[in-house]
Amino acid sequence: MSSRAYPDRPFVGVGAVIVDDAARVLLVKRRFAPLAGEWSLPGGAVDVGETLEECVTREMREETGLDVEVGAVIEVFDRIMHDAEGRVQYHYVLIDYVCRPVGGTLMAASDVADVAWAEAAALSDYRLTDKAMSVIGQGLTLAAAAGWTSGAGGAGKAGSEDERSVPAFRKGN
Repeated sequence: MSSRAYPDRPFVGVGAVIVDDAARVLLVKRRFAPLAGEWSLPGGAVDVGETLEECVTREMREETGLDVEVGAVIEVFDRIMHDAEGRVQYHYVLIDYVCRPVGGTLMAASDVADVAWAEAAALSDYRLTDKAMSVIGQGLTLAAAAGWTSGAGGAGKAGSEDERSVPAFRKGN
């Protein structure tokens, strides 16, 4: 079996732009490399025998505690990270989906150190990669087109009165 660091082949993974009805996006702070300590989108590697949509559902439950409805594919892309000597340290082929929460209790679990609902206007506070910002923008557009958002544009802050719009998805203790 190939190690994720310095692999002998790319790993296939999925990610999710989870959008709530207030048009906020769920972000996770990664606990482990790559991207340890950084905010990103939830996701992970596909297991043998698992479909892409099954993987999205499993990974979201494992990392965030949420059950999601899996929507359209947003984008397929490579994430190739090199070490200081120029060797390929990580190589993923990633498929990102737009999703919406349909159950569960929000919590940081598995390989996630923290979770946060973020409004589009506040995304820069999380120092996301350019690719994550691009995928989130596309995901928000798809979620709105699917009628998944209330059109509020994410006006409320996490933890504010607006949080009542998704009471089943509050951050767990």
